[in-house]
Amino acid sequence: MKVAFVGKGGSGKTTLSSLFVRHLAGRGLPVVAVDADINQHLGVALGLDEGRAAKIPALGDRLHEIKEHLRGDNPRIPSADAMVKTTPPGRGSRLLRFRGDDPVHEAGQEVGGVTLLATGQFTDDDLGVACYHSKTGAVELYLNHLVDGPGEYVVVDMTAGADTFASGLFTRFDLMFLVAEPTRKGVAVYRQYTEYARDYDVAIRVVGNKVQTDDDVAFLRAHVGDDLLAWLGQSAAVRALEQGRDGVELEENNVVALDRMRAEVDARVKDWDKYQRQAVEFHVRNARRWANAATGRDLEEQIDPEFRFPAVYSG
Repeated sequence: MKVAFVGKGGSGKTTLSSLFVRHLAGRGLPVVAVDADINQHLGVALGLDEGRAAKIPALGDRLHEIKEHLRGDNPRIPSADAMVKTTPPGRGSRLLRFRGDDPVHEAGQEVGGVTLLATGQFTDDDLGVACYHSKTGAVELYLNHLVDGPGEYVVVDMTAGADTFASGLFTRFDLMFLVAEPTRKGVAVYRQYTEYARDYDVAIRVVGNKVQTDDDVAFLRAHVGDDLLAWLGQSAAVRALEQGRDGVELEENNVVALDRMRAEVDARVKDWDKYQRQAVEFHVRNARRWANAATGRDLEEQIDPEFRFPAVYSG
């Protein structure tokens, strides 16, 4: 399953995504975690020191190599330069196996039984001439070509705000956890996200964070209704992790919330035909809006109408 953590800046989505990743890994479940936030903090939240976290190879820096691998023998894609972030797979493309032997997963850092990937930070060379979509494009290509099987989890800590909707990236997830504080600003992001996702059958569940009282829960429920799945309260264990201390057990109520989140993920049913259909739809949109002009090609020719994802990837 492919899972995204989204929300406004400061809501605690990196903290919650790291807790969820730890929760899965602690139960022996295979996890790939992806730091796709412009502020790259997921590695530290998972227990790496800042020096090791900063040395994780940036997917954005390996974009050409990733494209070259993914295009494989697809006759509709003559070169890596012809690929853009929305290019969907076709016959001859290399599909990715979960934690497989490929340029994406090889860039990962193992931490606590988790494969951690990172898009990379903005650099001085990027300032004023690039947007962060140039980094997250590698994640979109990865998700477009990844065939994950039952019991495999890809957890992506997305950048704050509505950037998730800047391309078709928001349709690449089986479930989006929107982290919301019990404030008017917190629930305003929920309304924005549900409005954007309304016509695309995107599953969004709200996870309350920094909840202190029953009134906080009531506030969230009044504004998001049945989309409120779970909530986490103040945590001495989280504070310890943020201070670099291990060994403090997570509170039972917070463990229950993480269990509920996992159950919600596990209940999702894959629809690979819809997955490819939406990839094609947003590729066409991007091709007509900017990518055809940028590449000097008609990128709609990359669409293979006969391609189908295998239900379970067999190698």
